[in-house]
Amino acid sequence: MQNKTVLITGGNAGIGLETARALAKQGATVVIVARDAAKGELAIADIIKTTGNNKVSFMKCDLGSQKQVRQLAADFKAKHTRLDVLVNNAGAFFSEYGETEDGIERQFAINHLGPFLLTNLLLDLIKASAPARIVNVASRAHYRGWINFDDLNFKKKYDGFIKAYGQSKLANVLFTNELARRLEGTGITVNSLHPGVVATDIALKESKGIYRFGWWLAKHFMITTEQGAATSIYLASSPAVAGVTGKYFDKSKAIPASAKAMDKNIAARLWQVSEKLTGLA
Repeated sequence: MQNKTVLITGGNAGIGLETARALAKQGATVVIVARDAAKGELAIADIIKTTGNNKVSFMKCDLGSQKQVRQLAADFKAKHTRLDVLVNNAGAFFSEYGETEDGIERQFAINHLGPFLLTNLLLDLIKASAPARIVNVASRAHYRGWINFDDLNFKKKYDGFIKAYGQSKLANVLFTNELARRLEGTGITVNSLHPGVVATDIALKESKGIYRFGWWLAKHFMITTEQGAATSIYLASSPAVAGVTGKYFDKSKAIPASAKAMDKNIAARLWQVSEKLTGLA
């Protein structure tokens, strides 16, 4: 990863931090993105200390705010002349309904629309850096998800885990596959992955009641953040997947995604809706 620049959202903790650490150890220039500046700076210090690589920096952004995503893209372009690897890692889970400042259900906004907007805004820089890679952290939860085009915000009936989270993770895989088709022949690969059921605090921070207790209990049986980051690191850096695109990975192996995730019509429709919701259309 020498002479390569990597941008990792949600790089201040969990599998994002371990991904950043591993790529920094391989010599990459690493930029991590997080909502909390203090935690971001602590993560940078930790990565530099453990890898000896001081080419690590932090940029502040809440992926749920389209205004902040646009500012992040502009700031990154102002500071960097290339982007070899974009890892859309940041994600969120909310057991209770809530909307972002843009009036969009939080999980769909943070987990899908934020990465969708950021990727598109940085695409010209990524193309100029080809061969380049885009890695989208999805989830096995996409298998039980569906895109509720009639009520993307789930205002009629909200189910944080089964419906809203599953929808956002299915959107990750659909976005990956559609983008891979659109970038065919450009030298840019786009792949998605399931990191495993990782012992992070994603569901503890914003969950209440039975969701919070259940996640706390289940954490004792989950894999470590280092194990969970392995597939992201593999897709971002391994020569074995150079040229591999539009695939869904689990444990560093390509496996079949859900039938809905492979539906080109759903993917195309989701792209059009996402463009409108992010102001790209």
